[in-house]
Amino acid sequence: SAVRVSAGDFLRPASLRLEFGRTDPDVFYDEWLDLPALRREVLERGDGKVLPRLWDAAADRAYREPYVDLPPDGVVLVDGTLLLGRGLPFEVSVHLWLSAGALARRTPEGERWRLPAYARYERDGTRADVVVKADRAEHLAVIEP
Repeated sequence: SAVRVSAGDFLRPASLRLEFGRTDPDVFYDEWLDLPALRREVLERGDGKVLPRLWDAAADRAYREPYVDLPPDGVVLVDGTLLLGRGLPFEVSVHLWLSAGALARRTPEGERWRLPAYARYERDGTRADVVVKADRAEHLAVIEP
């Protein structure tokens, strides 16, 4: 059995995320994710319980959801952007890699301000166990990390 957790449900409150504006790529890279909460509530609890969602970014308030029991043979799948290289204790990590051109083409106009953060993420190295080249969804390829 698996529990899926999206990093997008572990963002910091808007007052912290958007303190320097809505389109600052460095703040997006460094400050949007609530990494301590993701560690504490999902990855390092050690009691078989997982909080699937913490923060509703659209409403800018906590979800107030109950913890989910993870069976002894269960796994937690965490998806999201800019997660690797941050000291999160993942047992296995997979990076879906896009070339700069493919990323620019697939990024909606209103989110293109994020592209410098993604470029910085690539420069800093992703440290994934498995890297999948995903420029073309119909032709995925595992590449050496």
